[in-house]
Amino acid sequence: MAVTLYDPYGRPIDRGALKTEQAAPTVTGIRQPYSGGHPAAGLTPGRLARLLREAIDGDAQRYLELAEDMEERDLHYAGVLGIRKRQVSGLEITVDAASDEPDDIRAADLVREVIERDPFTDELFDILDAVGKGFSATEIIWDTSEGQWRPSSLKWRDPRWFEFDRDDGETLRLKEMGGPVPLKPFGWITHYAKAKSGLPIRGGLARGVAWNFLFKSFTIKDWAVFCEAYGQPLRIGKYGPDASEEDKETLLRAIQNIGVDFGAIVPQSMMIELVEAKISGNLELYEKRADWLDRQTSKIVLGQTQTTDATAGGYATAKVHDGVRDDIEAADARQLSATLGRDLAKPLVDLNMGPRRSYPRIRIGRPEEIDVDKLVLNVSKLVPLGLKVGMSTMRDKLGLPDPDPDEELLAPAGQAASQDTEDPKPEEEPKPFKVGFTAQIAEKPDMSGQRPKAVAHRTQTAPVDAVDTALDEILGDEGWEPLVAPVVAGLEDKLAKAQTLDDVRAIITDHLATLDVDAFAETLARATFAARISGEADEDLA
Repeated sequence: MAVTLYDPYGRPIDRGALKTEQAAPTVTGIRQPYSGGHPAAGLTPGRLARLLREAIDGDAQRYLELAEDMEERDLHYAGVLGIRKRQVSGLEITVDAASDEPDDIRAADLVREVIERDPFTDELFDILDAVGKGFSATEIIWDTSEGQWRPSSLKWRDPRWFEFDRDDGETLRLKEMGGPVPLKPFGWITHYAKAKSGLPIRGGLARGVAWNFLFKSFTIKDWAVFCEAYGQPLRIGKYGPDASEEDKETLLRAIQNIGVDFGAIVPQSMMIELVEAKISGNLELYEKRADWLDRQTSKIVLGQTQTTDATAGGYATAKVHDGVRDDIEAADARQLSATLGRDLAKPLVDLNMGPRRSYPRIRIGRPEEIDVDKLVLNVSKLVPLGLKVGMSTMRDKLGLPDPDPDEELLAPAGQAASQDTEDPKPEEEPKPFKVGFTAQIAEKPDMSGQRPKAVAHRTQTAPVDAVDTALDEILGDEGWEPLVAPVVAGLEDKLAKAQTLDDVRAIITDHLATLDVDAFAETLARATFAARISGEADEDLA
């Protein structure tokens, strides 16, 4: 018996409906790919106000068409909006399993398989169309050819083909000839970008940029007219009182031709006077106004202006503001992660593995920046002191994968040389090594009643030199044992009888007083002198 699946909104899933496209474009239907107006042409403040009001009242088609026109006509808006969308769609994507259970790990691997597809980055860019328009609807085209459920593609659908429910203003519906219909469960990725709180149709950046776009278009038009006439002399045509209408039209055409072709013919009775053009006022007005409006667009889209507008001495600031500001980028990534988890990860896991209590989590964002040099230095210092660090943890921090069982491993140069050399020649035999000594004295007497002498244990990991020899002499039978023996004699029995900490201090002080300091200093001095002479002479005592 098949298990009934439900989407995040509690609607049952119809598997049969998922195998066909719901919003494929049609030439004769309501979803025509090439139809649509261009409200940006001849846009006025009155028309802009009306279409923005229509979008709030439920008819957002003209507003969505204007948003599309703005991306095509305003190069600055298209540039900064593209930066914001591409930067987020290009961030690293990771999938965390819900737990360490095998089924949860398989579910996470299933989601990773989909997001690692080559087209996925471009599909994310289309989903982020919501940043400008407030929402985006992407249809999931499911592939069931081999008995499995896999998205073969995520298709962006024209936002003009949708409208919001008139009752709540939030539920997206697909336009049909007979009226809007609900989107089929598990068939859509609906993303809402929240540049501000409120209805989804008011959450996109295009609504705020629209007024900027209108005023800038006025400025650009005036600038173009100014540039066309700049430096041209004023042309005045004079005609007599008995000139006919035909004569007047001839004179007017002549004046116009002089401005374009710099040549014209007129009757002898007519006269054309050229008045020298004297330009006054601020000629940079148009450029400054257009630049100021562009900066406002940069602020609303990227949160800053330094990376899009060159300023004197602004390199350091631009480095700080590089790309999209961190808070805006993080907010976009967080919203996109939530959308993909709800509309992609859950349908994918439910259709292939059945419903479950928890699902893989999709995280989008920049990887944690780690100072590798400091990390390695600190670990190398703390591990000898007892810090326990897992190899897998260090590999994750360094970005290194686990080695394959049969993979050749890196090793220190000394180890590599010893592994590669099978039959070393007698003259090439390695020299003895050591790092240091550990001296032990038995706490209790042996069978003869005598305490055993100190035993020095050598660890062979470094070449023997004069310093090592000096240490051997100090730790040997003739070195420190005769000096220390009187100090430790009977110390254990006395400490066992001590009642207070002051008693312990007094006992240790009395025993230290028996140490022959002069003899101890003489032994150290002799050993130091011998090591110094051997070092100066570059003596090899091995």
